[in-house]
Amino acid sequence: MKSPTNGISVASSGETTGAAFDGALQGFSKLPRDERFRRLVAIGALTESEAQALKAGGLKDTTLAENFIENVIGYFQIPLGVATNFRIDGRDVVIPLAVEETSIVAAASKTAKWVRESGEIKTESLGHLIIGQIQVARVRNFDRFEAQVLAAKSDLINSANTDVAFGLVARGGGVEDIQVRKVDRGDGTFMAVVHVLADPCDAMGANIINQVCEYLKGPIESLTGDTVTMCILSNLVDTKLTRATVTINDIDEDLAQRIVEASLFSQVDPYRAATNNKGVMNGIDPILIATGNDWRAVEAGVHAYASRSGSYRSITKWSYMGGQLMGVLEAPIVVGTVGGVTKLHPTAQMSLNMLGVKSAAELSRICAAVGLVQNLGALKALTTVGIIEGHMKLHIRNLTLGAGASEREVPLVQKRLEEILMMTKRISLQNAVEVLREIRGDLRVDLRVDLRAPSKTESGTVT
Repeated sequence: MKSPTNGISVASSGETTGAAFDGALQGFSKLPRDERFRRLVAIGALTESEAQALKAGGLKDTTLAENFIENVIGYFQIPLGVATNFRIDGRDVVIPLAVEETSIVAAASKTAKWVRESGEIKTESLGHLIIGQIQVARVRNFDRFEAQVLAAKSDLINSANTDVAFGLVARGGGVEDIQVRKVDRGDGTFMAVVHVLADPCDAMGANIINQVCEYLKGPIESLTGDTVTMCILSNLVDTKLTRATVTINDIDEDLAQRIVEASLFSQVDPYRAATNNKGVMNGIDPILIATGNDWRAVEAGVHAYASRSGSYRSITKWSYMGGQLMGVLEAPIVVGTVGGVTKLHPTAQMSLNMLGVKSAAELSRICAAVGLVQNLGALKALTTVGIIEGHMKLHIRNLTLGAGASEREVPLVQKRLEEILMMTKRISLQNAVEVLREIRGDLRVDLRVDLRAPSKTESGTVT
């Protein structure tokens, strides 16, 4: 195994690690919002101006949106939270998560604290090249086609780097290799697929690799006499993988074995694997959204990679040996820290600053680490208290608001719903509606009592 790549820092304005970092984020979930801002500014995760922008509610002017997509009518805002307690490759990191689902932020923070106290998180990058594809739908003679393309490989690479990818070359990247694949069409004939492999540096690289492939279309047709039918990048980037490893020391053996069994379930059963991997992406997607990255591309690549054996499997694997639980996540998590929305959207820039990342590789490693920690938290909950006590308990507030409870009524409804959940192990919006009706009846009685007779303190004084 390669040694981890270092360099993850707390924030661009400086590092705060160890006891100072822990103290600033102690009890973070219970703090008022203004105090959360104050502490994030104190440790350098936010600047004062960023905190003020978030307090003001983020973007309101649609001018920026007009440059992102077509037919703009406004913004759809997703809650932005932070996961705490993460120490990745020995560095403390505050994780921005843009997500609408209850319990994700809480679960990530809680599990990261367990790992922080009893183990560690290590990450590494495996490979650095993205893939572009040039398809010849019906190749006349594959062996001849392959020989002609590979014979001209150096010239094709040099011309692509000189005429198209010169910006990447200037930053230390560019096209590095060309390969040819033979793909069976299933009708007795074959298609030829040219893979163009390039180092995108800190960009995701979709636009530039597409331009390179389109540029090479003409030269390849001239070389071979075959007709190129399509040019497009691939999101299955198995040449640019990210690996995260989480270890928990001195874990209760029974708990460890439960987690290992749950992991095996997701390795051998695609029905379980789909839900397991969705849970992993619960940790990854919110970071991608917060940093303005193409989360759909990463999702596609991860799920395709999970199927590489011919059967859909988990992208995480947990094992137990010698009192130590170890989990590994390996997947293509291709992200960027420059270009597009990542560069233009102020909240995406703020999120990158909060993470303190200086490269796309660092960002992908953080994503992998959070995804694996989220997976650990889910497996622990599922094999102990179950999904109801964890996820549904946090979901109660959503049900309460959905039933129409006022600010005054929320804590009363929540308390009653928690009691119902503990007794029945299930809860629904209908329960919340019924509880709210009961409470409003009780409140009307209380109001009548308040109006009819003055109350007394314990000393007998009228109040």
